[in-house]
Amino acid sequence: MKKYIEQLHFITHDLDHLSHVEQARIVCEAGGKWIQYRCLTKDDDALLADINEIATICDDWGATLIVTDHIHLQGKADIQGFHMEDMNADFLRIRAQVGEACTIGGSSNTLEGLLRLAKEGVDYAGFGPFAHTDTKPNSYPHLGARGYEQAMLKLKEMQVNLPVLAVGGVTINDVEALMQTGIFGIAVSSAINQAEDVEAAYLDFYQKLR
Repeated sequence: MKKYIEQLHFITHDLDHLSHVEQARIVCEAGGKWIQYRCLTKDDDALLADINEIATICDDWGATLIVTDHIHLQGKADIQGFHMEDMNADFLRIRAQVGEACTIGGSSNTLEGLLRLAKEGVDYAGFGPFAHTDTKPNSYPHLGARGYEQAMLKLKEMQVNLPVLAVGGVTINDVEALMQTGIFGIAVSSAINQAEDVEAAYLDFYQKLR
């Protein structure tokens, strides 16, 4: 089942000055169509309180709500899909658990990982890190624009149709070069939610992709 995947994914993050709900509201009011709720610090009751409020906002603005991990919450809130950050996750098992209608995203930092995600039927893949990121600290090598270009050429040669999004340290100045590599889109967190004007920052990214 082919799913709608937006080119610009906004990922919420734990911030002292802006709640996940506030981040989602600002981005949706700016026209955002894809909100990925990423919170790994709260218990289920607190997660559901956030998710239910964000789901209402997304419904009001026609945005897709994706939750990072936490697939055990399926059916407890109006969640359209899940993004699994575990690069070793069994997506065949996950698909059987959540059903065909649910959107599933996976993460990878290698071409081999992308190929496995495609084989196991994810709907899109976050591929990175592009550069240094404080949102999700890790020791993986940075791909840079060249890494995306090489991976996209290989996927095309192998006739693998998988929407790939650049993630990890992407700034507004990187968008044009990244999109020239053949990727489907980008996923952004801190370059938007830590900007002085969150709405303007989102719109800058949106317009760069159009």
